[in-house]
Amino acid sequence: MKLKDILLFIALFIILSWLFKGCSGDTSLDPLLSGKDVKLGVATTSMEFKQDDLVSVKLKNNTDKEISIKNDCPGEPLNVYKNINGEWQQLNVSPKIVCNSSDPLKIEAGKDLLISYTSWNHALFNEMGRYKISAEATIDGEEKTIDSNEFTVSGKSWFGYIWGTYFYQPIYNMLIYVVSNIPGYNLGWAIIILTIIIRLILFIPQQRALQSQRKLQEIQPRIKKLQEQYKDNQQMLAQQTFALYKEYKVNPFGSCLPLLIQLPILIALFFVIQNGLNPDNVFLLYQPLKNFDLSLIDVNFLGLLNLTKNEIYVLPLTVAALQFIQMKLSTARRKPKQDEDNPKKESKEKEKKGGQAEMEMATNMMTYFLPVMIALFTASAPSGVGVYWGVSTLFGIGQQLYVNNAKTRKKRSNEPEVKVIEK
Repeated sequence: MKLKDILLFIALFIILSWLFKGCSGDTSLDPLLSGKDVKLGVATTSMEFKQDDLVSVKLKNNTDKEISIKNDCPGEPLNVYKNINGEWQQLNVSPKIVCNSSDPLKIEAGKDLLISYTSWNHALFNEMGRYKISAEATIDGEEKTIDSNEFTVSGKSWFGYIWGTYFYQPIYNMLIYVVSNIPGYNLGWAIIILTIIIRLILFIPQQRALQSQRKLQEIQPRIKKLQEQYKDNQQMLAQQTFALYKEYKVNPFGSCLPLLIQLPILIALFFVIQNGLNPDNVFLLYQPLKNFDLSLIDVNFLGLLNLTKNEIYVLPLTVAALQFIQMKLSTARRKPKQDEDNPKKESKEKEKKGGQAEMEMATNMMTYFLPVMIALFTASAPSGVGVYWGVSTLFGIGQQLYVNNAKTRKKRSNEPEVKVIEK
């Protein structure tokens, strides 16, 4: 594992963290929240939303007393209006959701409240046009109506269309299809089955990647010799190195392939588990699944985990341990026989070869660093994502063991059979 591989993974981890955390919103709307003489500020988080964006609105209490907001659950939070033919018309939807309470929403003095239309988003904002949001609030004992800024809903971005159509929606439908065929509609077992299906689909390309990675480790001594031989001629070094890769049919980027293949699946599954189970997303289901009731899905797994919530102790540590085992197996390299017979000689050789020692140090750092990062990621994601990663890693451990032992099995099968003849 080279330094560039470590930097690549760090970059991917930062991108994942940024995607899952989300954007902070449009700060140009802040004056609407706390301007002069504004007792209750109401502003959306952006002036423009795409059709695949989640509309959110922020309310800020600028008084020294508590403010209460009318709660119409299961109706949409606050009132939504759309400009139709020059007139503002109120939109109303009542999805089939469980309301924890019908009590008014409370905003403490000097505090703010962020409301997202997660369960109402598509039903209200699926059409392009101009919208505004209105809050009915009790301020100083008086009923008042405060309007937000006007905002627009525009068409999907090309990235949103590609992502939704070819990644998110297929994963979403695969998961719902599996759930709908499991007794009890348990999400945990559905995730495990889906993980195995995905790993079986990716088995052949991932197997080739692991074999390429294994070969790359085996030819490292020859690569090191080339680096020493052509250390003053980078062009010749590149030519000889690629010739070596071609001779052994090695893909130098094969070690990154397993991670890159699973990255979009992991991101899609994150958003599916986080937001995909609410009734507003029925429109994403393919026709055969349209009649499935999403509210029937059981998100509790083995009575231990709510798969839509974070679990910050056992699950992250378990996933990190599995990742550590997989990393140790993927970086394990058989020692030459002469080194096994003479460990002192091996130690002296390592002292002489500083480059090899540096490479091994980087590998060891990645072996311990990667599980820690995976543990932090698992703790910050819904537990269902951790279950997927843990089962996927366990499958990968089995596949890695098979690759590691393949050469030994092949060598044994080629050894001549020795028979002992008794006289």
